[in-house]
Order: sequence, then structure tokens, then C-alpha cells
Amino acid sequence: MLDKNPEKIITADLNLIKKEFENNVPSLVVCSEPFNKAEFLIHLVNSIDFPIIFVDLDFLYSGYVKSGMIEKKDNITIMQPTKDNWNETFTEVISKASKEKFLIVIDSLNGIYNMFDNLDSVRFVNSSLMLLSSVGKQVNSSVIITAMVRKKENEEWVLAPGGKQLVKSSQTSMFYAKKVNNQLILSRLGKSNSEKFLIGK
Repeated sequence: MLDKNPEKIITADLNLIKKEFENNVPSLVVCSEPFNKAEFLIHLVNSIDFPIIFVDLDFLYSGYVKSGMIEKKDNITIMQPTKDNWNETFTEVISKASKEKFLIVIDSLNGIYNMFDNLDSVRFVNSSLMLLSSVGKQVNSSVIITAMVRKKENEEWVLAPGGKQLVKSSQTSMFYAKKVNNQLILSRLGKSNSEKFLIGK
């Protein structure tokens, strides 16, 4: 359980979390509930004052913007690539990311894996994400990749729905966002006694 050690939860103003993301490129943020993911991304985006590229494959964030439920910030560019224009869109993202510091959000792996359903394409996409991360590190950019997941009995994380195995690089740091007592908590996965950050009020 994520909340079995409540004394280890750090109340964060997101500066600590943003530092984690700057030091761990790329960072994979996984959730089991879509609205937890959306809430986390809204908090994160609203805390950033430098340019943001938001690659929206789930259409949830852009849907909030279009409906007026959240205000579109002047420093954010929202992209919605398709299978046909993925190469052109991602080339543009990498080109921009190589020139100045960005927060780059890829939302989400589920959308990518649904778009590219064969193994060779998935490997190509993973290579693209690693290239983006490598370029981003040179200008101190953060690359956040989200995914909707569930945990199987063998402790393996799989994408939800669908059950495809979550493919991640050894270079990727993984965090889990979950509501505990109606508070959003971000926990680092894969380490014992890992930090847990309280997001928002």
C-alpha cells in the first residue's frame, strides 16, 4: 500500500517534484485512474513558467482546454499527432527541444501503443522517446511520459485497459500518482523507502 508509511510523505510545492523530473529524464508517471493523471498534469503545467510542449494522445487535457474547464496558458503548445504524421510531429518536438529548455509531456503511452499496434513500431516509438530525452538533457528539459496501468498478481505493471506489458528503459524513473484520503500522492517506484510527495492541498 502506498500509504502504509504516512510519515514519509513530503508536502511539496512542486519544486521538489520538478527537481526530481529534471534529474530523471525521462520520468514515467503512471496512474490507475484517469482523473488522477489529469489532476497531476494540471498541477504540474500550472506550476511551469517556461515553454511547454504537450503531446496529447488521450485528448483528455486538450478536452479540458477546449471546454473551458481549464485555461490554456500562453507558454503551452498542444500537439495531437496521428499515426500518419507522427514522424513529422516528433521531429518538430525534438528540434524545438534541442534549442531551449522545455517541459515536454507525452500523454500517454496507452495512446501511443494503441496507435502503433505492432512490436517494431513500438520499439521505434520507444527509441524516439529515448532520443527526445537525450536531447532534452542537454538543455535541462524535463520529459514526462504518462501511462494508465494496473498491477498483475505477479507484480508486473501492464497498460490498462488492454493488458500490454509496460515497456520502459532502464534509464526511466517511474512514479505512481494515487489518491490517498482524497489527497493526490506521487510516489517513486522501484526503490525501498522511496519518497512520497503530496501534491496540492
